[in-house]
Amino acid sequence: MDYFFDPNRLPSFLVPFVSLSYSVDRPLNVDSFPNSSYYDIGYLDICLIVTIIAIMAVLRDAARILLLEPFANWKLTRDWRRRQALKSGSSTPDSKAGNAVSTKTNGRTNGRVTTIGSAEKLMADRPVEHSPEARRIRHAVIRFAEQGWQAIYYLYQWSLGMYIHYYLPSNLWAGYPHIPLPGIVKAYYLMQISLFVHAVLLLNAEAPRKDHWQMMTHHVVTVILIVASYAYNFTRVGCLIMVIMDWCDIFLPLAKMLRYLSYQTACDVTFVWWMFSWVITRHVLFCKAIASTTWDGPKQIEFGWWPERGHWFTKEVHQVFVSLLVFLEVIQSVWSYLIFGVAYRVLKGEGADDSRSDDEGEDEEVKKDR
Repeated sequence: MDYFFDPNRLPSFLVPFVSLSYSVDRPLNVDSFPNSSYYDIGYLDICLIVTIIAIMAVLRDAARILLLEPFANWKLTRDWRRRQALKSGSSTPDSKAGNAVSTKTNGRTNGRVTTIGSAEKLMADRPVEHSPEARRIRHAVIRFAEQGWQAIYYLYQWSLGMYIHYYLPSNLWAGYPHIPLPGIVKAYYLMQISLFVHAVLLLNAEAPRKDHWQMMTHHVVTVILIVASYAYNFTRVGCLIMVIMDWCDIFLPLAKMLRYLSYQTACDVTFVWWMFSWVITRHVLFCKAIASTTWDGPKQIEFGWWPERGHWFTKEVHQVFVSLLVFLEVIQSVWSYLIFGVAYRVLKGEGADDSRSDDEGEDEEVKKDR
């Protein structure tokens, strides 16, 4: 088994797919992670990105099929049985069909049994396949699993990013270029690149969204920014921005999960918390990061193009970075308009509903089924 866990025993062409490439000696004076291995960057990093994307796809399907969908299906089916039991007047909502069936005899010795009403139908184990109720449950199960994977992944990624940011120097620009990288920083960056490339691939694979093109644009711009900050050695500010962005992405999927499980009050509370977090992170902290990039960066870093030093900071590069960050803020501002519309409906007592990403087609189908 050690063969599969020791890159040195693998064929050389496979090594970049299972380990960090471009290992270098640890600098004499490091400002973070003094016990870490250090790495340069290069094109072979693409190999590990491919592997991480494949691993993400496997983990996503494993979590969906083995954990999230079975749980949601069990919970929603159980709730359906309880509703049916209430309709039939039974006091045992989780009983199997037949256990809660009322019977009577005709008084003869054969004891012939007849079913009263439709209790047997109401107490069936699950809705009839292809019925409107079965389709609604299946829709909720699929959505719950999609959002569940996002909540799990972003919780992990935010925790890792926060740990890294805590130990990195607080000055985002001093000591530029920030190369070589501690192994944990390089791995974190490659995972983030893999995440958004994977997200772009999933946009057309998952149930369609109302804001498909906004999401696609957001993800593509994010990939460009992460790759560019990695290639141009601006990883400190990159780590900070990714931590800021990931925080909200934990709670929005969580609110949706609660909604699909019909916990509307918990969904509303989580949504309000997410909305507060969204304003603080996406409009306050993110704008502060843009301001630091706009004004602090040029004050502390000399403009110049010196590839031999890894120094890639020219006026044109700076303008492109700032423009892309501002463009992301514009997209987030459009989403904020939709968010406050949802918040207004919550205050009116209508409940939180995701106006950004539910599929309109399926919603219409459910309405027709009713």
